[in-house]
Amino acid sequence: MRIGQFTDSFLPIVDGVGRVVYGYANALSSRGHECYVITPISDAGFRGKYPFDIVDFYGVTIPEYTQYKMGIPLWDVHYHERIKSIKFDIVHVHSPFRSGFEGLRIAKKTKIPVVGTFHSKYYDDFLQVLKVQPLAEAGVKMVADFYEKCDDVWAVSENSAEALRSYGYKGVIKVMRNGTEIRKPDKKNISYVKSMYNLDDVPVILFVGQMNWKKNIIKVLEAVSILKKQGFRTKLILAGQGPHVEEIKKKITELDIMDLVEMVGHITDIYILDGLYGAADIFAFPSIYDNSPMVVREAAAMMTPSVLVRGSSAAEGITDGYNGFLCEDDSQDIADVFKKALFIQRDKIKEIGKNAQTTIPVSWDSIMSDVEYRYADLISQRKNNNKHKDRRKKILL
Repeated sequence: MRIGQFTDSFLPIVDGVGRVVYGYANALSSRGHECYVITPISDAGFRGKYPFDIVDFYGVTIPEYTQYKMGIPLWDVHYHERIKSIKFDIVHVHSPFRSGFEGLRIAKKTKIPVVGTFHSKYYDDFLQVLKVQPLAEAGVKMVADFYEKCDDVWAVSENSAEALRSYGYKGVIKVMRNGTEIRKPDKKNISYVKSMYNLDDVPVILFVGQMNWKKNIIKVLEAVSILKKQGFRTKLILAGQGPHVEEIKKKITELDIMDLVEMVGHITDIYILDGLYGAADIFAFPSIYDNSPMVVREAAAMMTPSVLVRGSSAAEGITDGYNGFLCEDDSQDIADVFKKALFIQRDKIKEIGKNAQTTIPVSWDSIMSDVEYRYADLISQRKNNNKHKDRRKKILL
């Protein structure tokens, strides 16, 4: 099959959706399919040496989110020349915005099926930007309308499927969970990271993701502060970039935990990232925004259990005290869970980490059979429908 994966973000930007798209394109290419990733151009680093092609188009930097580009394919003549030369069998869109609409345009023009995956809870994003609830509600209605135009709609978790339905989407939703690029812990990577960040003296808490308040980072900072006041010292590593970096730094100072927190920025080196996962005692991710965070799976692959908010999308598949830790959406409760995991019952962390490794990550290759089947079935259905329409036209003529 010749497959187009359309996304508004992609490597070298290390975010969830971009890495999911990489997982699809990489796994499908290794299984003999001809894959293309269609995405806005990036100046964040080198793109290349992939087993699939990248077709990028013109984009402008998004204020506050400077690592991202807002794609404008209409303005890119070279892009249009190239995309016309590719005869896709199927389009898979991962965003209800510019790249997604470009995928819909191509699918409609060439009469091929389109799959749409719902990744994010866009209501929170719209409300943060627009500041007005009715406008945010109108925004998610547009998201629902976008997915109504897709032939097959997938969600990455049961919770994310419910979110899309709450936006007004009425069609069938298939839950297609994300895979993980399975890599085993490497002692060299862990030792290197421990030396780099001086991580040997106290328990290590890791957060990887956007430096954005919607990720609930504030409660992690407050939990570390609570533990410090109780006499329990930890080391919190914050890895990532985003619009609230300076505000987070200010909050760290206000809480008087400068000596306990290190912001290491955007990590593009996968070996350093793996080393951080492996060096951490626990992975803190109390976000109630994220649907199916890759970072939880990646941490689990490195035998590091996560602390997640009970009932959140991120906590799907987590059994408290078995393959992770569950907390309430409350700074004090998060601090209590940290204390229990890192100090009171520290001897159980390794066992819980091993359970996380065996129960949470699923390789991309293992889910590709289902993906291939759905793609092939949609292609077959569309070809049959197109033939039927052609016959009707001939009869009418």
